[in-house]
Amino acid sequence: MTKTWTMLVGAGLVATALLAEAQTDARQALIARAKSLELNTPYVPPPGDPLEHYASGYAKIMCSAVFVTGLDPAFAAENVGYFTAPYAERAKLGTPRIDREKRTVEVTMPNGTARVARQVGSQGCVTLPIGKTDVFFTPSIVKSALPDPKTQPWPMGDLLPASAPPAGVDMAKVQAAVEAAFDPAGMTAAFVVTHKGRIIAERYGDRITPTTALESWSMGKSLSGTLMGILIKQGAYTLEQPAPIPEWQTPGDPRAKIRIMDILHMSSGLRIIAPQDPDFDARGPYPDHLYLYTGGVDSFKYAATRPQQWPPNTVGRYRNTDPVLTNYMIRLAVEKRREDYHSFPQRALFDKIGIRAMVLDTDPYGNFLTHGYELGSGRDWARLANLYLQDGMWNGERILPEGYVKFVSTLAPAWKADGRPVYGGLFWLNGESTFPAPKEAFYMSGVGGQTVLMIPSHQLAIVRLGHYKGAGPGGRALREAVGILVGAVPPA
Repeated sequence: MTKTWTMLVGAGLVATALLAEAQTDARQALIARAKSLELNTPYVPPPGDPLEHYASGYAKIMCSAVFVTGLDPAFAAENVGYFTAPYAERAKLGTPRIDREKRTVEVTMPNGTARVARQVGSQGCVTLPIGKTDVFFTPSIVKSALPDPKTQPWPMGDLLPASAPPAGVDMAKVQAAVEAAFDPAGMTAAFVVTHKGRIIAERYGDRITPTTALESWSMGKSLSGTLMGILIKQGAYTLEQPAPIPEWQTPGDPRAKIRIMDILHMSSGLRIIAPQDPDFDARGPYPDHLYLYTGGVDSFKYAATRPQQWPPNTVGRYRNTDPVLTNYMIRLAVEKRREDYHSFPQRALFDKIGIRAMVLDTDPYGNFLTHGYELGSGRDWARLANLYLQDGMWNGERILPEGYVKFVSTLAPAWKADGRPVYGGLFWLNGESTFPAPKEAFYMSGVGGQTVLMIPSHQLAIVRLGHYKGAGPGGRALREAVGILVGAVPPA
């Protein structure tokens, strides 16, 4: 037995080493290809000390956790939002000071300087620039035009049918999937499964309800892409047109050739540093990808003033500049029509599909930061997933243009050129079988284990939201649950 076990362990170690070697080779190939296409433009790192940016992220995360989600401050400090406020860095900062009357959270750095986040109107929690006491826009309250959700059936409301589950669905396996998703180590907060638009499974963590807005992170990128799709449907833009970013309109500016579809494909080619870059160096400088959350600056202007690193549509990189610029174009189009920018998502999308209280945070200038700063409930993300499973249709109305769902769920050309079949149009693809589901599945993904998976062949939407600390075990639990669900629901 000992000899057999030793052989198995040895074989496992060899396989692990071979996998690591293959991953290293692939990364080096990505770096080499990118260098061969790189333009001779300068890189200027974000200003400020990294610790002040971590303090900014910590203040904002705590503000949202306490005032939006309703978490206990001690629980939030221990378990949520490590991305812009790494757990290890929190020990270097003062204990967050929470002022429930002013709706603020203050985090002090070792030098005595404080970063302050404030909840403002319906625009969520905003980190203020150092030394400033208010935002640079007029906050507003955005209200849904929908009736009380308790009076409307799902999905426009929260009333669920009392009839039997759909025929052909193995409910025992569905329940097994729910149990798998709730591995205690994974800290799953919300798990919602729909089949053909109907909720067939739903469970929540301690003190979480079907309407609790939870940290959702980069799933908001897909929301930004959805709002852009609505504007395309309305005739404000086309996918093929050059992106009308004002900062790019000087004659001879190479960025004027970047198309809207290049931005949605995460292949604009703009020069920043992101933790997902294959050549990222964790020793520094502080990445622009994070600065677009924590800088307390006009995020649209910052992204729009980055130089070109590669020609557009040649190199795919997961970088926040592209979803930020998507939001910039959304604001330009909405305000060009003299409409209210902050209520546009509610009017144009949320009220149409039953979402009443999703929180979209802004920077101090009122620009939506839905490249990752937004909070939504499990049911609300399930509603958005079903809009895509229904090809952009809802209650007989076309919300997204024809062909848009196919566009976002089709491999982006620059990512294909890199040999990575994993990204479409601000949505991730299951091209490398990240989930045990058909490769045609596509999904919204947020750091910390936030996932909305759409499986068209099974008409399945699977939503998993969790507290950040449980991301590793939570991800493994979700993959197990997905495998069970695929076997529980027959292909449509």
